[in-house]
Amino acid sequence: MPPPSDTVKVAIQWPGAFPKLMEIDQKKPLSAIIKEVSDGWSIIQNHEDLALQYAEGSGFYITEKNRNEIKNGAILRLTSSPTHTAQKLHERVQSSSMDVKLEALKDLAKSSRDITFAQEFINLDGIYLLTQMVESGTDKYQKLQKIMKLCFGDMLSYTLTAFVELMDHGIVSWDTFSVAFIKKIASFVNKSGMDTSILQRSLAILESMVLNSHDLYQKVAQEISIGQLIPHLQGTDQEIQTYAIAVINALFLKAPDVARQEMANILTQKQLRSIILTHVIRSQTAINNEMAHQLYVLQVLNFNLLEDRMMTKMDPQDQAQRDIIFELRRIAFDVEPDQNNLGGSIEKRKSMYTRDYKKLGFTNNVNPALDFTHTPPGMLALDNMLYFAKHHQDAYIRIVLENSSREDKHECPFGRSSIELTKMLCEILKVGELPSETCNDFHPMFFTHDRSFVEFFCICIQLLNKTWKEMRATSEDFNKVMQVVKEQIMRALTNKPSSLDQFKSRLQNLSYTEILKIRQSERMNQEDFQSRPILELKEKIQPEILELIKQQRLNRLVEGTCFRKLNSRRRQDKFWYCRLSPNHKVLHYGDLEESPQGEVPHDNLQDKCK
Repeated sequence: MPPPSDTVKVAIQWPGAFPKLMEIDQKKPLSAIIKEVSDGWSIIQNHEDLALQYAEGSGFYITEKNRNEIKNGAILRLTSSPTHTAQKLHERVQSSSMDVKLEALKDLAKSSRDITFAQEFINLDGIYLLTQMVESGTDKYQKLQKIMKLCFGDMLSYTLTAFVELMDHGIVSWDTFSVAFIKKIASFVNKSGMDTSILQRSLAILESMVLNSHDLYQKVAQEISIGQLIPHLQGTDQEIQTYAIAVINALFLKAPDVARQEMANILTQKQLRSIILTHVIRSQTAINNEMAHQLYVLQVLNFNLLEDRMMTKMDPQDQAQRDIIFELRRIAFDVEPDQNNLGGSIEKRKSMYTRDYKKLGFTNNVNPALDFTHTPPGMLALDNMLYFAKHHQDAYIRIVLENSSREDKHECPFGRSSIELTKMLCEILKVGELPSETCNDFHPMFFTHDRSFVEFFCICIQLLNKTWKEMRATSEDFNKVMQVVKEQIMRALTNKPSSLDQFKSRLQNLSYTEILKIRQSERMNQEDFQSRPILELKEKIQPEILELIKQQRLNRLVEGTCFRKLNSRRRQDKFWYCRLSPNHKVLHYGDLEESPQGEVPHDNLQDKCK
């Protein structure tokens, strides 16, 4: 007969005693259960100083809040209470004995993952104690570094690990830390040859400081420069590279608008893009999910620098802005500025301007500045057009002259096309939106050029002109052409080209004819699947197929798989494995120190879920 739903069968351990098998009544106070267990073993220690915790897996304490998570078959241990353990560790980490201190810090780093223990240790001003040890203690230990370098490195690593774990619970505000502590953490990052684990924790702490406190952002920004982070990107440890990019992203994200543009200029001066391209994207190490996420965030933050221009309307009365339009006309038609004022009436000159602006494809031929008063894309479209005209001059002139020689209804309006294309590209790349916390959709090709967005535009505007010709489009087909161009761009981006040239090459294979073939194929497949014979066959074999799918899924669940665990900073530093029992009734799962090679036996997975 199965036990009542409010009763769980567990094993409880105590050092030096045989484990007890007992049923725990979940309606009974936890303190009463602990007293019953301790009395059964005749333990002298006050039962109020004792607690239950998981003997395997997480090792977390069992409290009134989480006791409902205990599963049948769980192995628990009777141990010192969180309060008692926190007090003991608080004393031991201050021991004058290096061995005692080291062992205590090691235990503290492990125990701090448990929020129950963390709360007790923090109540003892444990965070303050750790920061004091980092601020003042490390100097003393560094003097002994030649004698006991390994001990010092481990001690500092465990101290920082405990600090990170405690702060991850969100109990203590980040605003409480001193400049001295920030300087010390920054010094670990700035110092060459620092132990990997210390460097990882230090970078993680700096990232959290920047993201969680405006005041700390300013202080960290004064202590850490991009130049000091770059050496960490040039190494081969992808985890360190990931942490370094995360700090750069945090500084970028929290910087005021003015400072953000200045920071972008510094990133360009320090050749950050090319360093990331060489040492991260094109390295021999496969990019993991967390690195992909950080690269995606950096990509988004870079593109978001365009938002200001995208949302800025052109001022038709601003002569400097109007001069840009004059420059587009000059490059296209080889008209020198002084020629505009030679001879002829004002009306004649106006007529000449209107004619040329029509050839350039502006909607407002008389005053093309009005074309740029809509946001988005605002002035960003004009910036793109000028860049294309100056840096891809032959292609620009060819497009303008080709279209000015066509019949009016068949010309591809360069001005209107550029404005709509810029708007489309901003939508595709989500310019102005904050990065998603779960996305890792970065494109390597955007790390191959300092002006990747405008170069992207230059490729796409030539594609648009080519597609217009292939479609033999007229002005009435403008929206239809834009839809085809968007499909071409999206399909070319799907496989994430490694360079802009590769992107261009893929577009060459996605002509309008090819797009029609793809659409027709997709439509035919859809129609084929909806035909009567197919529907009848589908209905007939559906039960058999569903049963096959069910068995395959169950087999996969029985085989199990390994997952990465994400902490509050999205760090994937731990693993857990889950698999279904052969009778398909119980899910076995548990934490792992490292990724397993092959299947993990059920006996090694102590947690269960029915």
